[in-house]
Amino acid sequence: MTTGRRRAVLFATCIVDQLYPTVGLATAELLEQQGVTVEVPPDLLCCGQMAFNAGFRDDAYAVAGRTLEVLRGKGDVVMPSGSCAAMIRHLYHELFAHTPFAGMAADLAHRTYELSEYLVDVLGVTEVGARFNSRITYHDSCHGLRFLGLGAQARALLGRVQGAEVAPLPGCDQCCGFGGLFAVKQHTISTAMLDRKIEAIASTNADLVVTGDVSCMTQIAGGLSRRNLPTRARHLAEVLANMVDAR
Repeated sequence: MTTGRRRAVLFATCIVDQLYPTVGLATAELLEQQGVTVEVPPDLLCCGQMAFNAGFRDDAYAVAGRTLEVLRGKGDVVMPSGSCAAMIRHLYHELFAHTPFAGMAADLAHRTYELSEYLVDVLGVTEVGARFNSRITYHDSCHGLRFLGLGAQARALLGRVQGAEVAPLPGCDQCCGFGGLFAVKQHTISTAMLDRKIEAIASTNADLVVTGDVSCMTQIAGGLSRRNLPTRARHLAEVLANMVDAR
């Protein structure tokens, strides 16, 4: 456990809050195990990414502006999502450029972290007491990989999960086809990309495919289910917090 006590805001993200609360609980538990005091502001809602990506910049500005205000002076901000962390770290500067909020956006960007990044690069932790007695494989989410340069951190953490065999995933850096509205607007292309991803996952014979974004997890889980494959999709936080049972 790290010495001293840090304070961090858990920004669970919209989809975690509404659909996968166990991922948020797992994230909080992991941070608290490392001596971090976790705060979850009740009025922290959305980073504005969906509106931004859809081209609704005024709506994104309003939502993200509220996020800036809620997180003002809060210290470290930790997110179980590479895509939402990337929005704050790399796109808030564009959204708030030449506005009175540009300085606040830059400040928040410098203290926002994705979960695996925070554990490994900030807290210096790879061993969190996780155990999973089966084979797992890891899928890199696009935003975490390409915007934040993540991947090694999650693998370092998974490599210390007792009892787990970590199998390389062919094409682990290739998109699963979700991309938010992309999966709706470009359904045919999205489905083709997902089919390729599912074939790669099946080739590993893994019990779990782990990822750091619940959006990718949702897309992949749907593909696995429609093919009646036994592999399950789970978030990294759930595995590290021992919230996934081996079959």
